[in-house]
Amino acid sequence: MKADKDKITRLLKTARGQIDGLLKMVDDDRYCIDISNQLSATQAILQKVNNEIIQSHLKSCVKDSFDTGSEEDKDEKIEEIVKLLDKLSK
Repeated sequence: MKADKDKITRLLKTARGQIDGLLKMVDDDRYCIDISNQLSATQAILQKVNNEIIQSHLKSCVKDSFDTGSEEDKDEKIEEIVKLLDKLSK
């Protein structure tokens, strides 16, 4: 992985803390909308992590493949991105 590991780790630890908070909110029978808002915030952090990793992948792995890789390797990288975009669009 070529992404900034410190940044990714910090964001994931924040998300983990939010998930721990969500579990406590459920245990404490907190208001549904409050739980939903916290879930949305956690999802936003995880989406940010995913975007960072994908961006890094494009700038490093995919770029390297197109600079020095075989046609087969280039096609493989394109197919990976197509599958990822399909998954993310659902």
